Amino acid sequence: MTQATPHYGSAFAKKGRISILSRVFHAAGVAQQRRRLANLDDAQLRDIGLTRAEALAESRRPAWDAPTAWKC
Repeated sequence: MTQATPHYGSAFAKKGRISILSRVFHAAGVAQQRRRLANLDDAQLRDIGLTRAEALAESRRPAWDAPTAWKC
């Protein structure tokens, strides 16, 4: 028997709404990704096609300011 991994806010997503808890988890994830981006070295940034200035600009954006494609 397999058990599905719970997705917070899935009941709300069906109605077109996202729960507050889901938004908090999402914002925390975005903040973590941006911190990691800021800590990449120049060689790693070149590998993903970003300059240091672009990486720092992205890392300074607030967690709630994420592209629509990233949202739950």
